[in-house]
Amino acid sequence: MPDPVLALVGPTASGKSDIALDFAARWGAEIVAVDAFTVYRGMDVGTAKPTRKQRDRVPHHAIDLLEPEQECTVQWFQAQARAAVRDVVSRGRSPLLVGGSGLYFRAVVDDLVFPPTDPDVRAALEARHAADPPAAHARLAQRDPAAAARIDPDNLRRVVRALEVIELTGSTFSSWRTAWDEHHSVFPGLAVVGVARDRDDLSARVDQRVGTMLARGLVEECRALAGRRLSRTARQAIGYAEVFEHLTGRLDLATAHEQIRVRTRRYALRQQRWFQADPRVAWAMPEQVHATLLRVAEEAQAD
Repeated sequence: MPDPVLALVGPTASGKSDIALDFAARWGAEIVAVDAFTVYRGMDVGTAKPTRKQRDRVPHHAIDLLEPEQECTVQWFQAQARAAVRDVVSRGRSPLLVGGSGLYFRAVVDDLVFPPTDPDVRAALEARHAADPPAAHARLAQRDPAAAARIDPDNLRRVVRALEVIELTGSTFSSWRTAWDEHHSVFPGLAVVGVARDRDDLSARVDQRVGTMLARGLVEECRALAGRRLSRTARQAIGYAEVFEHLTGRLDLATAHEQIRVRTRRYALRQQRWFQADPRVAWAMPEQVHATLLRVAEEAQAD
């Protein structure tokens, strides 16, 4: 039986990238990044993208595939990442999926079909509700209560997506979720480990990470991107959105720093909740991740 497809997941700042790099180097694996933002060239500091030296040490896939002006959709990423996994397997190597985006992870490993999208319809909905996200959520609650119950009222992007699907298909967004309630991977023997950290430890690591990004040139990176017509996905990335506001004079740097810190903390907690709902994830403290990956890989091969 071929080696299983491995995955290392967890919230931002949990240390999964460094752990994955070390494990992949020892195991002889190749890393497939599962992230909506490391696909963008020129967005390096704010995404904590692996350095060139790290990529020379271990091959990485699904990184630097798009210009920031291009839109990264889940459907597009699903195809790219799956192709990367197939390529690694075809060469007799082990793919190691690494990331913190629960949506993108599920899209890659599970048999999910996504409803259609239309940029003009979405743009019109965004313009209509930009000033009042709670009103958008209230509208969704009227038209699709099940979807509204699953979506954070402050997450305008997801609310608009649900409304867009209703506009385009006449069906509720929640009706497309059948496969989401199951966890049957398209990759036989998928073995998933999550990096576990307690809340206080994770929050402290988030604060340190945000400070490090600013010290390493996030403002300068954003300044280089500011004159370009960034895609909706690229311009909404945590850290970039706030620094762009700073560069336009709407936020001082200290306030931008605080907003990035708070937003990243909240995102990390959402990531934890997402992966905790996936029964395939075997959780391990950082020092036990290597051993746990080996154990779940062996168990997957035995099944």
